[in-house]
Amino acid sequence: MYKILAKINKLILPSFTKQQLDLAKAKKWQMAIIGWRYYVTIRALKK
Repeated sequence: MYKILAKINKLILPSFTKQQLDLAKAKKWQMAIIGWRYYVTIRALKK
């Protein structure tokens, strides 16, 4: 389930790494997206 969700995230959600976003200057909604992508990626890699 998480692998499918990770693929959907990759297609839909923006990649802040490519945009070279500074985490210290990130807005709350950007931090929420980063946290969500991290959570899903970790879960997808565990299985």
